[in-house]
Amino acid sequence: MSGKLVDNIMQFARILRTAGLPVGPGQVIEVLRAVREVGPGNRDDFYWALFATCVTRIDQKPLFDQAFHIFWRNPRLRERLMQMLLPNLQTEADRQAAKPVATRLAEALTSPAQAEQAPTREEVEIDASLTWSDREMLQEKDFDQMTTAELRQTRTMIAALRFAFPDTPTRRFRPDQSGHRPDGRATMRATLRSGGDVVPLRFKAVRLKPPPVVVLCDISGSMGRYSRLLLHFVHALTNDRSRVSTFLFGTRLTNITRALRHRDVDVAVAQAAALVTDWSGGTRIGQCLHEFNRLWSRRVLGQGAILLLISDGLDKDAGANLAKEAERLSMSCRRLIWLNPLLRFEGFAPKSLGIRAILPYVDELRPVHNLNSLVDLGKALSRPIAQRGARRTTRLLEVA
Repeated sequence: MSGKLVDNIMQFARILRTAGLPVGPGQVIEVLRAVREVGPGNRDDFYWALFATCVTRIDQKPLFDQAFHIFWRNPRLRERLMQMLLPNLQTEADRQAAKPVATRLAEALTSPAQAEQAPTREEVEIDASLTWSDREMLQEKDFDQMTTAELRQTRTMIAALRFAFPDTPTRRFRPDQSGHRPDGRATMRATLRSGGDVVPLRFKAVRLKPPPVVVLCDISGSMGRYSRLLLHFVHALTNDRSRVSTFLFGTRLTNITRALRHRDVDVAVAQAAALVTDWSGGTRIGQCLHEFNRLWSRRVLGQGAILLLISDGLDKDAGANLAKEAERLSMSCRRLIWLNPLLRFEGFAPKSLGIRAILPYVDELRPVHNLNSLVDLGKALSRPIAQRGARRTTRLLEVA
């Protein structure tokens, strides 16, 4: 295989990664091996070699197809471009479906120098749009379909989010004259101060405290842009509250709690990324949960902790020992909330072995794919916690 072809394949991988596909160095090596096996002579074989090694989810196919046909010069590309210029040949649904992918691909294919030199034109449509309307559309937009500018605006909006967790009772008490439990020590001290002639009764109440929050975030290749953007959400949560612990997992478990305590979100995310060695790789959920239960569970899941599990449930080990570890994880915390981006699809069904293994031990299963889903998560966290058995039964019935 010639050096020019290798350079082109690496450049194509960079374009896909910039456009949002999780194409890492390991996948580039697999691409080179696949192309070496099939050869570049047949275009269809070349296409499927790249497709099999670069695409991990079916919703990534439109973006890959557009990038492939533009970068590798499809002979019929001119006809497709002519069809795009004729609005009568496309329905409104087709244009709306192709718009997010085409925007991200155009940004990936345009270098920063070209973007600065490109002439800007003032359009009435942009000037006439209202700020609140743009923000409302941004709240409904999927993280995986956002442009670079929209991602920057989304990170700013995420940093402004605040969550009101309900206080939970602790084993300690505080002085409270309206309480129903007599405080013997305080009563004795008050009696000694009065000389023993009067016995002023003192009362106490249970001390309430916000619960600890533990975040387990999946950073495998299938999570892609979601995990990177949700790190900004976890950073906002860490700086808004005390006792927040964050762990990332792919093929191994990494504790990034100290890194996310930095006030500057860019510095915090950069420090967290430097600690991780398995970003955008495979997923071994069962093994990572076993390591968490063995090393960290007793340290961070005490005092009625709330656990946020951010993952799509796609396990490389096909759910090996996952049910056992998920059960132990559920018994160690007060509330286990699973945030799954796959719930954005209307036809979602728990068919994966990993999803079916975790599902029986989850208190709540919620989507996490746009800003509105994060807002709904905040509302759910602010509600009083129901009895565990009742809410599990209700949730399982809804999913079934």
